[in-house]
Amino acid sequence: MYLPEKFKDRMKMLLGDEYEEFLRCFSRPGLSGLRVNTLKISPEDFERICPFSIKRIPWVRNGYYYQTDEQPAKHPFYYAGLYYIQEPSAMTPASLLPIEEGDRVLDICAAPGGKSTELGARLQGKGILVSNDISNSRAKALLKNIELFGIRNSLILSENPAKLLDYFPEYFDKILIDAPCSGEGMFRKSPAIIKNWEQYGVEYYNKLQKEIIIAAAKMLRPGGYMLYSTCTFSPEENEGTISYLLDKCPEFHVVPALPDEDIQARLGVAYTGFDCGRPEWVEGREELKNCIRLWPHKIDGEGHFIALLHKQEQAETAAGSMKAPGGRADYLKEKPNRQKAKSAISDEALDFLKSTQISYRKEQLMALGDSLYLLPDDMPESSGLRVLRQGLLLGEMKKQRFEPSQALANALYTREYDKIIRFDPDDPELIRYLKCESVSMPGSYSDGWYLVCAGDYSLGWMKVAKKSFKNKYLPGWRWV
Repeated sequence: MYLPEKFKDRMKMLLGDEYEEFLRCFSRPGLSGLRVNTLKISPEDFERICPFSIKRIPWVRNGYYYQTDEQPAKHPFYYAGLYYIQEPSAMTPASLLPIEEGDRVLDICAAPGGKSTELGARLQGKGILVSNDISNSRAKALLKNIELFGIRNSLILSENPAKLLDYFPEYFDKILIDAPCSGEGMFRKSPAIIKNWEQYGVEYYNKLQKEIIIAAAKMLRPGGYMLYSTCTFSPEENEGTISYLLDKCPEFHVVPALPDEDIQARLGVAYTGFDCGRPEWVEGREELKNCIRLWPHKIDGEGHFIALLHKQEQAETAAGSMKAPGGRADYLKEKPNRQKAKSAISDEALDFLKSTQISYRKEQLMALGDSLYLLPDDMPESSGLRVLRQGLLLGEMKKQRFEPSQALANALYTREYDKIIRFDPDDPELIRYLKCESVSMPGSYSDGWYLVCAGDYSLGWMKVAKKSFKNKYLPGWRWV
């Protein structure tokens, strides 16, 4: 494949004796992968029901290779949110951020959602996931993927990271920065990126990376962890950006990201072929060796860089530098004041919720116009931010009726709702349903809202009224 001469010269200088092997990998096809949604199904159970040939990715417990002639995006299990299609190396950053249930987590450059969906699954519905992308159009794809995965405890934003700092100083336990970069590690997978590289080079992205990482550093609580990743080989964008952070924020240190061998064996993962950071490439500190480099000639995946950073508990910060006006840092620890957002919740909406097995407290319900939301316990205040979604959209309150949302359908487990219509995943009628077409429904059904499922996994709604069936699958998500 075509590679710019400037790029090849630089890589030859960096890799030395490894360069020819590196160059040969570009003549081999890239590999395709999918990552199982552990919020809905275990990897072992997925292996039992998976309709196509898969092979474990060694370093990601819930990651699999699939054959390039397969079409996993053309299967009802994809529409049920059982997996996310993702390049194998790109699965690594979210798998290495040490998430614990109940954490406050920020994914600061989140679209289209490959890493946010994994972070949300690992939270298992506890704590809060704030997923942000500065691009409003890309953030809409992020919203869809989070709803498809059934993640209930999210706040989805489209803001400049610098503005987020005004709202979330020292607020998050864990932060992931999958930074915008020159994309050298994806040249084989997406050759179109080369044209962008030739136009912008590394300097343009390096400036953005430094701005983002400093803003993120100030949003991390002392004692928290921040993971920085790119899909490029450039030392300036990788070890160089981390060196910049260490100089500006001495309370941060690069720590080993890989679990020890005993834990690897227990988890069933192996990091064979992973390389360490190269401090000599940027005249940086020895601790940069704790960074991770994934090379396409050493693993079955594309290029990636990862650095796990720990913020010291006793970090000293200048007065006011980490606090927003009006003491918002302290305010965020209290229950947010949502008086302006509240409106009446209809009886029909409350009656529908009673028909489910969803556990909630009255304070978690928020009506905004005709829309009804279920907020997680730890939902922070977001007034003044560009919010795409807060919590789980339950549905719309209309004249004397309530229509449950597509997001709610994807978030429900079959144990949480009694009216179920199950199709075999191979049933052609199920494909018709996903295409928003009329579906043949044998049998007798009472009036009401039914959750349509592929086996045991929810897809969307069907409304029955006077023996008439109305397909309520969201048209914007339909199978095409």
